[in-house]
Amino acid sequence: MNDLPLPLTLRWAAHLARDRRRSAHTVRAYQATAERLVAFLQGHWGAPVDVAALADVTAADLRAFLAARRETGLGNASAARELSAVRGFLAFAVPDGAAPRLRGPRVGKGVPRPISPDEALSLAGEVADDASEPWIGARDWAVLLLLYGAGLRIGEALALPASVLPLGETLAVTGKRDKTRIVPLLPQVRAALERYAAQVPWALAPDAPLFRGAKGGPLSPGMIRRSVRMARGRLGLGERTTPHALRHSFATHLLGRGADLRALQELLGHASLSSTQIYTAVDAAHLLDVYRHAHPRA
Repeated sequence: MNDLPLPLTLRWAAHLARDRRRSAHTVRAYQATAERLVAFLQGHWGAPVDVAALADVTAADLRAFLAARRETGLGNASAARELSAVRGFLAFAVPDGAAPRLRGPRVGKGVPRPISPDEALSLAGEVADDASEPWIGARDWAVLLLLYGAGLRIGEALALPASVLPLGETLAVTGKRDKTRIVPLLPQVRAALERYAAQVPWALAPDAPLFRGAKGGPLSPGMIRRSVRMARGRLGLGERTTPHALRHSFATHLLGRGADLRALQELLGHASLSSTQIYTAVDAAHLLDVYRHAHPRA
């Protein structure tokens, strides 16, 4: 045996933390994926797994692994992230090996639809994981959680001044036509913002932008859009999965849980209720899609 499984996964985790500068959360998640793969292959092959064995992993082996993970309730986006982590682990374990050719799961395209909560978090996590610095990953995670968790437009999120700190249970947001609205902050969103604020290497003067670019200037919306575009490709999400789609998902999920249209109008900062009513059509389309796929007579 060239390597025992556990030390190999630990070495990969150390590589991610030291050389790739991934966040502690990402390192734990990717190491867990590698350990799940090794444990699965040991049972699948009925033999110990070492580097030589990993060099012989086939697309069929990976399909079987993903099928086993699917049985635990893994969604498309999470399965795609799992496959991405597996590919990274195999490339580290067998640097000169040829990676098995296997397409990740895809989300169907068509009429505009919100992405699921699982897909929204997977997208934000993928963007954060791909960041070049831990503080940039924390920043991107915080920005995308603001879009999905508070329904902000990308421009509204990036226009927030550092004077919003320290955070409370709500956030004052300036939207179109300079109209200010108050949105509640979920604990997870507030924690993400505070984590970013604690890591950003630039002084957060009250009159300065809260979100900074790599060189300290205001963060450009184009950078977030580009990161989301690359992440959605890796996750197999559709082309309509944009930063603004997270705001659409926020609205549709609230409406699906019984939110009042007028309250939703206030949360989104819509001047007219007719702008908010589009989400009733989106939610109806989603319900029809579920019906067609689930009803035995559909």
